[in-house]
Amino acid sequence: MKVLTDADFDAVVLQTGGLMLVDFWAPWCVPCEKVSPLVEAIARDHTDTLRVVSLDVDAHPVAAARHAVLSLPTLILFRDGVEVERITGTPSERRLRTALARHLL
Repeated sequence: MKVLTDADFDAVVLQTGGLMLVDFWAPWCVPCEKVSPLVEAIARDHTDTLRVVSLDVDAHPVAAARHAVLSLPTLILFRDGVEVERITGTPSERRLRTALARHLL
């Protein structure tokens, strides 16, 4: 899973076509630690249809602020650089997979 920075967020997420899931997290966030294995599993399961990336909001707060990330973890699904789905908190595997399924073609 690619780790993003404020410097490359736009080029990687907003200016790249296709479906991309961004995991906004922080090192101190316990719920983020719980979601991380699920996000990694989704990345492995959908290598051909979905790119999964992450952004540490403490180290790179500008991109998080621009996308109104106010709680952690926040997962934002982008299609062709446009937000199409947002999930905050600690979703169940079923909830996250169901939300993604609506966008996977």
